[in-house]
Amino acid sequence: MSVDPWFQSLFAERIGGANYGKSDAIYKFEKIKRAKRQALAEHPERKLLDFGIGENDDMADESVRASLKAEADKVENRGYADNGIQNYKDAAAEFMKRQFGVTLDPVTEICHCIGSKPAYAMLPACFINPGDVTLMTVPGYPVAGTWTKYLGGDVHRLPLLKENGFFPDLAGIPADVKKRAKLLVINYPNSPTGAVATKDFYKRVIDFARTNEIVVVQDAAHICLSYQGEPLSFLQIDGAKDVGVEVHSMSKGFNMIGWRLGFVAGHPKIVQAYADVKDNSDSGQFMAIQHAAAAALRNPAIPVAVKAKYERRLKKLVTALKAVGFQCEVPGGTYFLYTSSPKAAGDRKFANAEEASQYLIHEQSVCCVPWDDAGSFLRFSVTYIAKDEAEEDALMAETMNRLKGMKLTF
Repeated sequence: MSVDPWFQSLFAERIGGANYGKSDAIYKFEKIKRAKRQALAEHPERKLLDFGIGENDDMADESVRASLKAEADKVENRGYADNGIQNYKDAAAEFMKRQFGVTLDPVTEICHCIGSKPAYAMLPACFINPGDVTLMTVPGYPVAGTWTKYLGGDVHRLPLLKENGFFPDLAGIPADVKKRAKLLVINYPNSPTGAVATKDFYKRVIDFARTNEIVVVQDAAHICLSYQGEPLSFLQIDGAKDVGVEVHSMSKGFNMIGWRLGFVAGHPKIVQAYADVKDNSDSGQFMAIQHAAAAALRNPAIPVAVKAKYERRLKKLVTALKAVGFQCEVPGGTYFLYTSSPKAAGDRKFANAEEASQYLIHEQSVCCVPWDDAGSFLRFSVTYIAKDEAEEDALMAETMNRLKGMKLTF
């Protein structure tokens, strides 16, 4: 029997208070990890087909790695970066101008972040007081909502429904919620649904923000992975910079998933507030990494190549899944395929996507991520390990072979 430590009652209520660490609830990603370990142990002869991972499978471009190596040897890069080096901010501004036609002041309208995740933790700290509301789309990345609750605020969930094109219903938000809301967090191209924003949608978001005096935070982590025309930035739309910021990441479009770097761009006062909170939270990313990332941002060939690879893989996956009964199409963006979950496999019925995903892992060692926030869907990631197209094709053939025998119904 475990004994509580003397400080058990001292834990903050935001993380559970005196009951911290005593919950037996299992987060779905931990359930997937456990199921994967069990499948590997019970069927060592059967390769795990892992579509659950959501991180780039390639290293950063050789030129970017070469830049890091050179910059790491420079004595002037040894110290604290605080709120970022000017070279990275300049490169970010150049990227935004070249890619989107967006003009930003690299001194006042851009600040780096140690990956986009900390930015979503710090931005609520700029605005949320107890009782305030953050509007969050679901399914989605929960960090801004988690920190809103830490700060004593409330989260109002906006379901992304297929029948609405995976856009939030802003008109349906109750008046009392809008009155207390300070932040609207959106994410396009959307993870996990793969939906891409339109100019009309962004215009509606801007009108909503102005009318209700709500700050917009747009998560653009997958923006370079846009397959329906040219990528669209929130900041391209007239009035966007007046109501919010866009957060960019070096991870998805530049294969820099573990380098932990991004930037917040938009209204200078919001960027300043973020930078002030950041200055009291961290001392900046290693300068050599920022210089290497600046080189990446100045090389337009890198995101083009990354996009081409994942678009190719998505097309192959759609073909494979359609062959066994899934109704799916290549998404508008991201490297995720979000598709309705099967309702049964033969005589086995599934109450939700989580049951279906666990069955796929245990029965055929096919791993994907369940989402039951707004209907029952499975998310397949095409960031699996394959050294060339021949291996991709072999993996798709094996996927079809295993799923075909399960007699899935939808």
